[in-house]
Amino acid sequence: MEQQTFSDLFRRYFALLRQWAWLLGLAVVLTGGAAFLVSRNMSPVYQASTIIMIDQAPDSRLSEYQAVLTSQSLSSTYARMLTARPVLEEVILRLGIPEDVEELSKNLSIQPVRDTQLIQLEVENSDPRLAAQIANTIVEVFTEYNTSLQEARYAKSKQGLEAQIDPLDQQIQIMNEALSALEDTPENQAEREHLTTVLSQYRQTYAFLVQSFEDIRVREAQATTEIVQIEQAVPPQDPARPRVLVNTLLAAVVGFILAIGTIFLIEALDDTIKNPEEINRLYGLPVLGFIKAHQTVDGGPVTLEQPQSPVTESFRSLRTNIQYASVDNPIRTLLITSASSDVGKTTISTNLAIVMAQGDRQVVLVDSDLRCPKVHQILHLQNREGLSGLFVQKDIELDDALQQSQIPELHIMTSGGIPPNPSELLSSEKMSAILERAHDLADIVVIDSAPILSATDTSVMSRYADGVLIVIKPGVSKRSSVKHALEQLKHVDAKILGVVFNGFETSWSRSYNYYQD
Repeated sequence: MEQQTFSDLFRRYFALLRQWAWLLGLAVVLTGGAAFLVSRNMSPVYQASTIIMIDQAPDSRLSEYQAVLTSQSLSSTYARMLTARPVLEEVILRLGIPEDVEELSKNLSIQPVRDTQLIQLEVENSDPRLAAQIANTIVEVFTEYNTSLQEARYAKSKQGLEAQIDPLDQQIQIMNEALSALEDTPENQAEREHLTTVLSQYRQTYAFLVQSFEDIRVREAQATTEIVQIEQAVPPQDPARPRVLVNTLLAAVVGFILAIGTIFLIEALDDTIKNPEEINRLYGLPVLGFIKAHQTVDGGPVTLEQPQSPVTESFRSLRTNIQYASVDNPIRTLLITSASSDVGKTTISTNLAIVMAQGDRQVVLVDSDLRCPKVHQILHLQNREGLSGLFVQKDIELDDALQQSQIPELHIMTSGGIPPNPSELLSSEKMSAILERAHDLADIVVIDSAPILSATDTSVMSRYADGVLIVIKPGVSKRSSVKHALEQLKHVDAKILGVVFNGFETSWSRSYNYYQD
């Protein structure tokens, strides 16, 4: 059961997509073509890329895990610093770019490489050479900027030491000159010793200051994080965007998906019957015939104008199926109707009556649609006399009401004049008597009845019929209307033989017949 249900759904949606194949193709062509034209006309944008490494200064105080976290955090910090205003302003100044900082920053993409000390810098520009120059210049300027920032951390201490070392060096020179000028006499011995002691102190202080200065320089060198450009940016050969082929394919896929969504939305909102499988699934009725949409030269019956056509053969198949549907209880009165108008009910009635008569059966075709009769129009007959005139006769005589067709076995009873009270006339005893007289002349009486939902005429007439044939047209007959029509017929215990599908697609008939087998 589940397999059958899945097969039904697959067949149903496959038929739906095949029916709307033109829309799917149109959506793919339009969206893909539009994306192709737009992409081709867009100015190409090139992307140059470079990779830099943050060579962090080692710190013995940190564990290996802490060092990794610190390195990742530092990479994120430096990635943000690469777009700092001072850096970009210097890049613009060096290259003479006709852009401001905001415009340049929009064309930059800076992303730390996960779990590494690397940073990837991407620059987009309409000029591939300029894109590479900008990327390399940013690294160059940032390296200088980073160096100046780190040097500034120790500049004050170094300046302070230098301010003490220089005067002290001068004092030492002065003291040396004073000792050299002092004669080596007993009188100058005390002075010489004093100067020697002071000079020794100056030299000790000087040595201490120089050592401190060197220590600061060593710490500065050890604490400096270097910027290393691992891979220089080169002018790209192909543009990064627009990617014409990718854009075209993506647009075509989006158009296809949107078209499918539109199709299912239309189908969800559309209440009409689309294929014959819905008849059995929704109403449990068999489809006895498939009549393809057709036209004739003068609007007459196709079974007379084109007796060898496939459409005429479809009516013969319908005739045979009706006979098989009533093997146990042969049909002498066949009522043909529809839920609503404009589905070709009268076309089915007239052509079916003709092929029945061509099968060597005496047939009387009765137009009981006393509201909008059409049998006389299709068969090109006069409608002065007909069914409605028999109701005013005291003794029912069918001779004046019946007209001979081109086929000797077929007689036509048109509607006659349109009365003001069709339902009352059709439900009268005289209607029953008229049909009894018609049975005396024919093997089968085919009644073309009014649409079920237009009035109660068909519900009344169905009590005279041995079988009722419902005409349904795809795209016109609504599910709700057919459902209400069938409910009315079941309410009066009408014997519904099945459905004839009028105006179908050829593929539906083949797939449905295969499914039925």
